[in-house]
Amino acid sequence: MKNKHVVDLTDLSHRELMDIISLANEIKSKPGDYLDACKGKILATLFYEPSTRTQMSFQTAMLRLGGRIIGFDNPQNSSVAKGENLKDTISVIGGYADIIAIRHPSEGTAAAAAMYSPVPIINAGDGGHLHPTQTLTDVITLHNELGRLDNLCIGLCGDLKNGRTVHSLIKTMSTFRGNKFVLISTPELSVPQYIKDVINASECDYTEVTSLAEAMPQLDVLYMTRIQRERFLSEEEYQRQNGVFVLDKDKLRYAKKTMKILHPLPRVDEIDVEVDYDERAKYYIQTVYGMYGRMALILTMLKNYEKVFAPRVMSTHPFKCSNPRCITKSEKYLPSIFTEAGGDMLLCRYCDGRTLI
Repeated sequence: MKNKHVVDLTDLSHRELMDIISLANEIKSKPGDYLDACKGKILATLFYEPSTRTQMSFQTAMLRLGGRIIGFDNPQNSSVAKGENLKDTISVIGGYADIIAIRHPSEGTAAAAAMYSPVPIINAGDGGHLHPTQTLTDVITLHNELGRLDNLCIGLCGDLKNGRTVHSLIKTMSTFRGNKFVLISTPELSVPQYIKDVINASECDYTEVTSLAEAMPQLDVLYMTRIQRERFLSEEEYQRQNGVFVLDKDKLRYAKKTMKILHPLPRVDEIDVEVDYDERAKYYIQTVYGMYGRMALILTMLKNYEKVFAPRVMSTHPFKCSNPRCITKSEKYLPSIFTEAGGDMLLCRYCDGRTLI
């Protein structure tokens, strides 16, 4: 791999991504061949946010490879509750484990952790920013169920503003030629500008619509997402958005027979349970593909690395990130790092937040 860490799935080249997909399918077909592939290795799962599927999928993946797991699923049961900073947590646990999967409510945390970790970091979700292993799950599902990752019309519906799974999927699928995105949301929950910039810089197109039923006939893929209650500042604001988009059998009448329905889960009420029995619904098998994908990713990342305990020294920028949810707001020692986004705009290297000079 060209990168030691996976903070964003676009850290992988197309060749690396396809190799991981192939390995995941090989493990799925011959699981017995990989029972001891990670014998003697330890995965640390550091989950500062609640999780069911992602955490259990990582843990199951490592156990099925013959490895072991350590970690926490509640930061209040760790030294984080005593005020320990991210740098120290990562530096110490990196001495115990061979690879770390981290989920955190602050955006840009995985990128920050990668600066100080002596072992590979996998981003298991950083706030409303990115979720690369969910996208790995998604692309393995699409590759197996549709046979390709290009020339697809992909509808993404729901909370596109806070949906890290949406952001990761768009970033990855925009690197494949001929894909078109139909962004289905209320104006308040539309895709962030930096994601639109990613599409505009690619060879892909997108449209924004507010009707799920009207978008349905053109779609090869429908990616449903829940309205993310935990990202809203108030219950009232959440309730104004909840229930606007619901997929049911009536709307499916307008869809192609070959369309595939994906969902990162958990589901709340945005997909009626009757849709579960439609042959186009793939969100349960999607979770199985995800486990094999994480097995393949862990194996790939554990090849040919050496622990490096010296953290990188980074120069700091005089400007600060304007995103209130950026990890730099709570971890004050982190250097301010930006890339120029054109004109008077800077892009935060941790969270992709846009800051005016």
